[in-house]
Amino acid sequence: MTRVTLLAGGVGGAKMAEGLAALPGVDLTVIGNVADDDEFHGLWVSPDIDTLSYSLARLIDRRQGWGVADEGHRALEVLARLGQDCWMSLGDRDFGLHIWRTMRRMRGDRPSVIAADAARALGVGPRIVLPTDDRVQTRVRTDAGWLSFQEYFVREKCAPEIRELRLDGIEAARPTPEALAAIAEAEAIVIAPSNPLVSIAPILAVPGIAEGLRQARVPRVAVSPFIAGKVVKGPADRMMAALGLRADAVGVAERYAGLADVLVIDDLDSAHSAAIAARGLHPECRPILMRDQGDKQRLAAEVLEIARMLAAREEVA
Repeated sequence: MTRVTLLAGGVGGAKMAEGLAALPGVDLTVIGNVADDDEFHGLWVSPDIDTLSYSLARLIDRRQGWGVADEGHRALEVLARLGQDCWMSLGDRDFGLHIWRTMRRMRGDRPSVIAADAARALGVGPRIVLPTDDRVQTRVRTDAGWLSFQEYFVREKCAPEIRELRLDGIEAARPTPEALAAIAEAEAIVIAPSNPLVSIAPILAVPGIAEGLRQARVPRVAVSPFIAGKVVKGPADRMMAALGLRADAVGVAERYAGLADVLVIDDLDSAHSAAIAARGLHPECRPILMRDQGDKQRLAAEVLEIARMLAAREEVA
């Protein structure tokens, strides 16, 4: 078995997890993003962790990329009738998970244990671990003021121009032992094609996580979320451009310098190879669009092969 640790958030991260989980001989642990978490109707909701769990359990709504397939919304209909603001779409079965999670948190259970128990109950094979059990939340500053990430992403549909990002609670956050162990014990570390700013950066910002990646003596492979200068899904390109960062594969390389050895980029971005190499990462060109399970497994297999080739070169050296 090859012990693989994946850093992931959002739909791109869940797809990468599905691909790696389907490969024979892979013992997968996923460190997921918790900075998108928020409270709705008195319930604690973990969108990125739930997307990972639903995807790996084959329960995900493939059409929209999150939530449960074949879902109803009767609970939301009642809440709306009672005058509640229901811009955050939560399905009836999804509500069941949030109720259970909130009950467990109120009881004092560790969020990491709750996430692991939920994944197990849903039939998820890989381990899903949290980078921290502490409350860390992404906040977005726009011309209208500060918004929670879900307000920006869901309610405002990413329309406002971003002026600044911050992570509330990050100074006091402590890494979970599960996350540190996943990095220390990995034989290969993969950074998924997730949003570098709001999916991966909050994981890396937890004290000890980035340090663990820098000190790792195993292959570290990142996958770019960009294809021909655009992201497949989400606001990563607009976010990076708005904050004065390069909104392309080179910009991703700048974010992961010192944290990854290889950046897998799409064939359409091969012209950036020299610039990526100048940032200290070796570029590998592959078709990275994941349209179906076959694409997910193919890309995952190629990422793992790159990691194995890198490990073999290190042994020879």
